[in-house]
Amino acid sequence: MLLTAYDALSVRMAGDGVSMVKRVPWTAAVPLVSIVVLLLIAGKALDPWLAAVAAAFLVGSVLAAVQNAEVVAARVGEPFGSLVLAASVTVIEVALIVELMAVGGPGASTLARDTVFAALIITTNGIAGLSLLLGSRRYGVTLFNAEGSGAALATLTTLATLSLVLPTFTFAGPGGEFSRGQLAFAAVASLALYLVFVFTQTVRHRDFFLPVAQRGQQGILEEESHADPPSIRAALISLLLLLISLLAVVGLAEEESPTVERAVIAAGLPPTFVGVVIALVVLGPETLAAVRAARRGRIQTSLNLAYGSALASIGLTIPAIALASAWIKGPLVLGLGGVQMVLLALTVVISMLTVVPGRATRLQGELHLVVFAAYVFLAINP
Repeated sequence: MLLTAYDALSVRMAGDGVSMVKRVPWTAAVPLVSIVVLLLIAGKALDPWLAAVAAAFLVGSVLAAVQNAEVVAARVGEPFGSLVLAASVTVIEVALIVELMAVGGPGASTLARDTVFAALIITTNGIAGLSLLLGSRRYGVTLFNAEGSGAALATLTTLATLSLVLPTFTFAGPGGEFSRGQLAFAAVASLALYLVFVFTQTVRHRDFFLPVAQRGQQGILEEESHADPPSIRAALISLLLLLISLLAVVGLAEEESPTVERAVIAAGLPPTFVGVVIALVVLGPETLAAVRAARRGRIQTSLNLAYGSALASIGLTIPAIALASAWIKGPLVLGLGGVQMVLLALTVVISMLTVVPGRATRLQGELHLVVFAAYVFLAINP
């Protein structure tokens, strides 16, 4: 049962009805307190205790973001709910990437590439694989809409190739870099493709992205579709709390990033692993939301979140980075390395074989999770 923001201020009458006590749920309290914590620790060197406190509120903000996103989704319906969460997270992720690149440091030139590629692998293999595995464990064979998932995968493959693969093979700049003109083209093409996909998902062919009932689940989906949605006021409050939660997630992640960088270096890991950590933290809300949807048999919603987050990550990050490159000093390396391109090709092939039939078993989920594990292992031990 959803915790709606409409229930945020409930009034309990005491005695003769004169005194009233207001209760604020954790979905509102945690993000607000997290912002206060963020303001108190901003710019300070975190000792282990402060780092632990910040990490605790970071996790709480992720959980609150998922709860508030579900309220918004219950009001606007699919696929708008998935789009709201994916786009909101990505916008703040872009701001974090740009800020960290502006600060500079080890791996700054490849931070955008590493974070975007990490988001792509985490969503298409980690989130999608986990959702398919959980769904198939409960329903045997998971069912979803091949048209919608296939369209998302085709758009994602095109975006990844134009923005992350081509820079490795162009001759206008050093290895892995676009020239200014090429970067401008990639930015415009990425944004255009993303907007076209959003139009297709929400207007032209919205039915391709609606949840598909699993075997024996038709009555449950019908009951959910006829349930009273939250009020407009409740949805707007939850949307505001969602944005606050995401802001807290990214802000606290930024404050934790020096600690993470020191830990990465101390552990002897490559600097590029910082991008993996950033993507894992920022994609926490989508991961939890996708898992919850999969457990309710809404596999299409899980895939909408996975592919939608990957599309937003590339389609919004590349244009933003192209604009920011005008004042950010230093090179901007977007081209993938050989190992990364192999993992991308493997991901595309497996994903195509997964979505084309419109049904998947536990095997497909496990295959995606193995590719995700291989990516994490190679990021740690390149």
